[in-house]
Amino acid sequence: MPHALGYARVSTGDQDARLQHDALTAAGCYRIFTDTASGALQSRPELDKLMDQLRPGDTLVVWRLDRLGRSIRHLIDQLAELQAQGIEFRSLQENIDTSSPGGRLIFHIFASLAEFERDLIRERTNAGLAAARARGRTGGRPSRLTKDQLTTARKLYDQQEMTVAQIGEVLGVSRSTIYRALRRDPEFTPSQHRRST
Repeated sequence: MPHALGYARVSTGDQDARLQHDALTAAGCYRIFTDTASGALQSRPELDKLMDQLRPGDTLVVWRLDRLGRSIRHLIDQLAELQAQGIEFRSLQENIDTSSPGGRLIFHIFASLAEFERDLIRERTNAGLAAARARGRTGGRPSRLTKDQLTTARKLYDQQEMTVAQIGEVLGVSRSTIYRALRRDPEFTPSQHRRST
């Protein structure tokens, strides 16, 4: 028999998950898994346990989309994985339910927007590099990233579609510069599961 399982996440030990728990219980979740972790963290043990419990026909329910995904790209990847396993998804605040035609449409719109965002980042970065070359900037790679470059590096890193070396190539800096900048970023947690070359 299909079940609804809930997932809640709070960012620090000071936050209270009761609001999320109450909403998930009212939505019919027979069990709720809760992580206390930053959304940027790769490892969320309670989410891993929940994913092991889900079976085809079940529904994963969250209070809000940002409780599940670290970024739009990450969220889309997770939803695609659920869909491939025959598991439905509901987000209470955004009123999204992939078991309905409207919910499936929204999922596909999100996927298109994530792809569009990635293409825009690539385009802007390449245009910036071309403009710099046109101004005669052909010297060595800079030792530090600008604020915009750091934002772009974080997004590309979170999408996990490019290696750190490739991100460095796009931004015109070395791989070690990317690592140094991300390590100084309080929102960054290195992944244990990605290639670094």
